[in-house]
Formats: sequence, C-alpha cells, structure tokens
Amino acid sequence: MYRFLRPLLFKLDAERAHDVSLRTAELVQSIAPSFVEPQYHFEDERLKQRLWGTTFPNPVGLAAGVDKDAKLVQFWEAVGFGFVEVGSVSAMASNGNPKPRAFRLPEDQALLNRMGLNNEGAASVAERLEAGRNDRSRPLGINLVKTHDPGVMGDAALEDFRESFRLLAPQASYVVLNVSCPNTSDGQTFEDPRALDDLLATIFSEQKAPGLEIPVLVKLSPPVSERVIFDTRTEDIISVAQAHGVHGFVVSNTASDRKGLDTPSSTLDSLGEGGISGPPLANRATGLVRYLYRATDGEIPIVGVGGVRDADSAYEKIQAGASLVQLYTALVYEGPGLVKQIKEGLVDRLREDGHVSVEDAVGTKA
Repeated sequence: MYRFLRPLLFKLDAERAHDVSLRTAELVQSIAPSFVEPQYHFEDERLKQRLWGTTFPNPVGLAAGVDKDAKLVQFWEAVGFGFVEVGSVSAMASNGNPKPRAFRLPEDQALLNRMGLNNEGAASVAERLEAGRNDRSRPLGINLVKTHDPGVMGDAALEDFRESFRLLAPQASYVVLNVSCPNTSDGQTFEDPRALDDLLATIFSEQKAPGLEIPVLVKLSPPVSERVIFDTRTEDIISVAQAHGVHGFVVSNTASDRKGLDTPSSTLDSLGEGGISGPPLANRATGLVRYLYRATDGEIPIVGVGGVRDADSAYEKIQAGASLVQLYTALVYEGPGLVKQIKEGLVDRLREDGHVSVEDAVGTKA
C-alpha cells in the first residue's frame, strides 16, 4: 500500500508528509488496529532475546524521533516492531525550531532535520502512556532530552532531566538519555565527560527509588570517521558510563557534518543546518557499535541505529555488536512493510550462518 501513498506524500514537504502519515496511523489505531497486524505479522523464535530482564520478540525497533509524543505505540506494535522508543521528550513542552525544519535528500535516501526537539512535555506524555498502559504488549523505551532552552544550563539542566525521569520512568521498559543534542547557548552537550558524570549521578540517584528502577541507556553522537581506532573522548565517556552502571548504549544520533553525501553542496547550502540521518551515517554508526562492543567486552548491550534500511544493514550492525537495531529514515522511503522484510531477512541470514538465535550472531564480526 505504501508504494501507492509515497508519491502523494512526497509531493508534500517532509514534515507535512510526516504529520499526515501520523494522523492517518492514529485514525487506523483508533478505528481498526486489528486491520494492521495481519499484513505485517512475522515472528520467529530465533529473533527473540531477553535483555535487561525484558523479552524482546524481535530485535527491530522504532527509533526515537518518529513518535515524539507517544501517540501511536499500539500502531507500531501492530506493524511488527519488537520494541518502540518514543521521544525525545523534555521536562517542558517545546515548539521546536521555526519551519521549514525537515528535508528529504533523495540522492542519499537520507533526511536532514533541525526540528529543535518539539514535543508536548514529560507530564503530557506520561499521562498518555498511563492511559494506554494496558494496550502495550512490547518493550517501550522513552528517550529523554534537556528542554530546548539555551538558558537551561548547569544545575537547572540536571533538574530538567531529573523531572522527566521521575515522570516517565514508571511507564518505560528502559530510558535513554539523549546526551548528544547541542541545545545550550554554548553548543555543548552532555557528552562532555564531566557533564555526563554529573547527569548520570543525578539520574542514578533517582533510579534507586521504588518504581524507577529501570535500565538507563545513553545515546551517543556518530564518530567523525568510519574508522574508530582510538578516541580519548569516547574512552572517557565509556569509563564514566561504566562507573555509574549504565545499562546500554544507543549508537548513534544524527550527524551534523555533511560527509559522504551525494546531494549537491549547493542544495545542502540552500537547506541550511541540521542533522543527517539515513544511509550516509551507516558505516560510521556501525564502526562505533563495533568499537563500543570491543571496549566493553560485549558486556553492555548496544542498540544500533543509523542507516538501517534492509536485512543486510541490520545484520551488519548485529554482527558488529548490536543486540537491537532501530529504524527511522528508511520508513520514510520504504514504508512500514520494511519491518517484516528485515525480520524475514534476518532469519534467512541466521540460518545461512548456522546461528540458532540472534543472540548467537551479536558481535561475531566485532
């Protein structure tokens, strides 16, 4: 069905098309969610694994950024995702950056966005998730970010994250701290090891409270190169994360540079700043997955995201060390049927390589 809808959607600008798609999915979810599942159903015991005390029916998940306000969790489950990550959500609501702020790069099958972390805020999202708690059947991740206000810095930024965690952790199977978004006045992120240390101390002090004892993951930026040989800053981040007992990494966020693009520079200049997602990011994200897997001896689960667009690219990240993978940009170009295609392809590759489960393939080419 998506192949018929895509030409119509691509006549709209990227954000408008996204909004139309989500509203259509909301309508389907509210009227006939059972209509969706038979079209996309495919599960196989070889894809199932248990992480952080939770069973993931398959390793293919929805990445943060698609469903910022958690309006379509039931729909994404029906489409066949093994888990869903919503957000990024901040303590306070934000309208994000001025429009236009999202663009397709068809030559690269990529997206460029400077959305500015638009979302309804932690209290609103928590209320929605609580109302739909009984409808959820698969792991739910919630991606947290500092409120998009350059004035929220220092202790105020820590309290901002703390408030979001308090409100949303009770609804989540795991929480991701999106530390790689530069939304402060000085452009700094929480990937600075000292800032990350303060943030993790704040979050883990809350995480010990009853009802908030859930896994905490950290989402990192992509490396500057496909070859991640040794990076002092990354080593420091890993050291800080391990010292606090971080439960996993999400690798990686969008790229702010323009490396590896076929889109003409004149086009990119006309579009302006923004993060790049999709295939141009694939090798760099996979390189960081492999680096982290080796650096942590495979003891900390990794979620691989960035350029996953078919079974081969998903399997490559799994073999590099990712236990789970996520999609975003490829959904824009291929539609929700891609989820089933990737799962079927993964089973084929596991069979070809003699693996009895996806867990057996994790890190085999790290």
